[in-house]
Amino acid sequence: MNIDLKRTPLMVLGTSSGAGKTLIATAICRCLKRKGEQPIPFKGQNMSNNAWVDTKGREMAYSQALQSWSAGLEPSAEMNPVLLKPKGDCTSEVIHLGKSVGTSRAINYYEDWFDSGWEAIKKGLAILLKSKTDGRLIIEGAGSPVEVNLQHKDLTNLKLAKFLNANCILVADIERGGVFAQIIGTIALMKPDEKKLIKGIIINRFRGDKALFESGVTWIEKETGIPVLGILPWLKEIFPPEDSLDLLERKQINQSAEIEIAIIKLPRISNFSDLDPFFSDSSIQMRWIEPGQDLGNPDVLIIPGSKQTIKDLESLNKTGLSNQIKNYAKKGGNIFGICGGLQMLGKTLEDPHKQESINEISASSNMGMNLLPIKTTFGESKHTSQREEKVSWPGSQNIKGFEMHYGESKLINNKDSEIISLFKNSSLGWVIEKKDKSFIGGTYLHGIFENDEWRRQWINKIRQKKGLNHLRIDEENNNDKREKLLDLLTDAFEKNINIDILIK
Repeated sequence: MNIDLKRTPLMVLGTSSGAGKTLIATAICRCLKRKGEQPIPFKGQNMSNNAWVDTKGREMAYSQALQSWSAGLEPSAEMNPVLLKPKGDCTSEVIHLGKSVGTSRAINYYEDWFDSGWEAIKKGLAILLKSKTDGRLIIEGAGSPVEVNLQHKDLTNLKLAKFLNANCILVADIERGGVFAQIIGTIALMKPDEKKLIKGIIINRFRGDKALFESGVTWIEKETGIPVLGILPWLKEIFPPEDSLDLLERKQINQSAEIEIAIIKLPRISNFSDLDPFFSDSSIQMRWIEPGQDLGNPDVLIIPGSKQTIKDLESLNKTGLSNQIKNYAKKGGNIFGICGGLQMLGKTLEDPHKQESINEISASSNMGMNLLPIKTTFGESKHTSQREEKVSWPGSQNIKGFEMHYGESKLINNKDSEIISLFKNSSLGWVIEKKDKSFIGGTYLHGIFENDEWRRQWINKIRQKKGLNHLRIDEENNNDKREKLLDLLTDAFEKNINIDILIK
């Protein structure tokens, strides 16, 4: 397959996982957009349960969706043609060009999926470049590019860099320590034709006076023969999540917070980017709760999505956290579940096709927390689509989001329940609002909290119960906040990093 390139691609490699590749690639997309180019974000293979659904109903990693927004583009699955979604027990669901194509154990992945994965990557590239003929690919690598036990089967780092003859940037995280060894060791493990592709080095997450590192820059350039493009300081602003762990590791302390939101940190948590809009709200304090920890008495509890709902529910049961949640509900606590979190709140979870069961001989019927009168049945096919629906609670309005789930839930024994459907035209969620103004509800709609007016009305329900004044519903919207954060990130990048020599 021929790939027609009018502009030399830029590729961001890292000395390790978490070195900062995602945010640096995101910043480069916005930087080139400012220069009048059309950047095209791309990551050949990503492993993440933090996913997005494009307009065609296809799955892709959330980080590539973020990069597409930074580039001024609509996210599309071709930007992340291979997505691996870990299920636990060393297995992953395999997504090619947005569609589920099977499940693989880690030990068999490269033997079973390497060739088809490479074809998916080439097809994704061809489609993107056909639609954006004058665009420049901004490619993000994965992990380290020189894992010697995997390098011969690496789909998304140096094999792709050589295929596209990309100008590569190596990112090293000085916060981790050993930055000189990171850089020298990574380059030493490359073959000569791979080393030639490394055109620049970025030192990331530097604290303190950069003048103290000038001799370090001189040494790196002398030893490697590669220019250091700049030193990116530690950025204090809270940026959108960088990869599958960043949001989980955030330490948010809001001195002026009036509302505490507790989130269950499920062992197989997925799509926790659903919660991102709360992290820029100074009136809210977020607190993660792991199975085995004390729930406490938050103002509201969110149970997010799960890649393996039944397994995670079993974890909550074994550690006693599910009993804490039920007691919290009895005492008037507010609870909201998203996708798998919604399913856990129901009465039963039926798994006739063994999509979610704990093991091959486990019962196909599993008990939920019985806080909502719904039953869930897991089917063989996955529902993935963007949706625009009219919501009926806490106010009536149109909202957008996407669904991505195997399970389908239905109401049961509704005669004595005050449960209402959240949506007028579909079974995407339900809520029970009690006499004490507390609520228990949930939805299959990912991204629901990005609907600004709905989110503020939802928060106002919590504030009302606590005796606080209502928030204005016409405050700055989430998309504008995200754009400002992307601009702040790019401003910092342009101030400290010079990539002009790579884009001539």
